[in-house]
Amino acid sequence: MASQKKKHLLPGFGLSLGYTLVYLSLIVLIPLAAVFLRTTELSWHEFCAVVTTPRVVATYKLTFGASLLAAVINLVFGLLTAWVLVRYQFFGKKVLDALVDLPFALPTAVAGIALTAIYAPNGWLGQWLEPHGIKVAFTPLGVVVALTFIGLPFVVRTVQPVLEDFSAEAEEAAASLGANRWQTFYKIILPAIWPALLTGFSLAFARAVGEYGSVIFIAGNMPMISEITPLMIITKLEQYDYAGATAIAVVMLVISFVLLLLINLLQWWSNHRHGNK
Repeated sequence: MASQKKKHLLPGFGLSLGYTLVYLSLIVLIPLAAVFLRTTELSWHEFCAVVTTPRVVATYKLTFGASLLAAVINLVFGLLTAWVLVRYQFFGKKVLDALVDLPFALPTAVAGIALTAIYAPNGWLGQWLEPHGIKVAFTPLGVVVALTFIGLPFVVRTVQPVLEDFSAEAEEAAASLGANRWQTFYKIILPAIWPALLTGFSLAFARAVGEYGSVIFIAGNMPMISEITPLMIITKLEQYDYAGATAIAVVMLVISFVLLLLINLLQWWSNHRHGNK
């Protein structure tokens, strides 16, 4: 039998792949490589001295800690929001569905100003929280609130289509076999939506790590307390310390890459595990 040449779905696959690699190189790889190359102006001792100062380390802890916490919060409430939008019919559903996308369209500076006005000690909510000792604006809690606000749509829009395609017959079959609601969710629904949840979580986390505009207004930007790493990089640039700024950026890039790699490995393991059952 004569061997047939393997056909690709898209014509001109080699040319298309070439354009893709060139585009990704120009947009992603070359700029990132330039960041790493700029740090070569510093010796290893100077590099370590810049990225391990107490002030910079404090920004790492706040940025990545608040980003992870905000992503976890969005993981829970994003799933709940997507579930309500898919499974229930109620008055104002379309309006609520449109409001989910508001953080996408809203300029980050506007979001930061709005959140600050609401949670400031004299704001609509802040004036009620302040007497109870709950301070949101100009604290790390305000950073978490801002990052949760901008990350929610990533989880909702990632999980929502999966829930819409999920067949209700599987739930009915589980109920007919005696499974309660929690067992049905844990054994039937969660495995089906888990990859989408992890994707939404990683997108929300990645967006939160690099967020700047909405955070600087509500954070207060107090050194060692509520200062984020992107602001530290901007401060270095304003001082014309380009090597120091790129050094901090490299550390941030490496930590982000490692965390996202771990999340992707977890997602791969989850897909492989459920796929083999």
